[in-house]
Amino acid sequence: MKTALTIAGSDSCGGAGIQADIKTMTANGVYAMSAITALTAQNTTGVTGIMEVTPDFLREQLTDVIEDIWPDAVKIGMVSSSGLIQVIADTIETYQLKNVVVDPVMVATSGAKLISDEAIETLKTQLIPKATVITPNIPETEVLFGKKITSAEDMIAAAKWISETYHCAVLCKGGHNMNDANDLLYRDGGYQWFKGKRIDNPNTHGTGCTLSSAIASNLAKGMNLDDAVDCAKRYISGALAAMLDLGKGSGPMNHAFAVEGTY
Repeated sequence: MKTALTIAGSDSCGGAGIQADIKTMTANGVYAMSAITALTAQNTTGVTGIMEVTPDFLREQLTDVIEDIWPDAVKIGMVSSSGLIQVIADTIETYQLKNVVVDPVMVATSGAKLISDEAIETLKTQLIPKATVITPNIPETEVLFGKKITSAEDMIAAAKWISETYHCAVLCKGGHNMNDANDLLYRDGGYQWFKGKRIDNPNTHGTGCTLSSAIASNLAKGMNLDDAVDCAKRYISGALAAMLDLGKGSGPMNHAFAVEGTY
């Protein structure tokens, strides 16, 4: 069985973060492992508290996992401090980890910045260059590119610049009312659009975590990047189309919509 390691924060209501990652990896047929960067107290209406782990404890989690069960792919989600980002970058380098998917969580859907300028700089200089692919949304792409994005042409220009600057593939996610859920994958000097159908479901908590984890799962199984993205987009469409409706705010998707069997 192929394996995937998620490095991210815990979501106590189960819709995003580590919990979404593990559900996604399981549903996509790989064995999920985790290293937790922070505990959060949250539900579908918002986050009320965050308790970050220390860099030493994150390093200990990573070492224990990797030296026992080798990860065929790694997904990295929200990491909010420079010290933790540096530990992850060092670990990737030390163990020469492959199939690294970085979801550069920097800006909330509301537009609020989630990590410090110092942490963003460490992310840009230390972690993103070690990624196989990064999966920024439009606001995060704007942070990396340094310019506003208002059109499909802007997305192409931004993804090209980021890819050439940081030497990784870029999946620029076209949500945020840009172009009806069409995502742009730029890699190896070329690009491809992945068309998506916007599903009328307000419960989208954890979509970014889920997409990046599905991509990592598919890379772990040996898919090339184009197929990994295509399959991941179809999985997330299915999870949204299942129309799970839990909680008082923006609820989670049904990660298990396609799980079948006696149990």
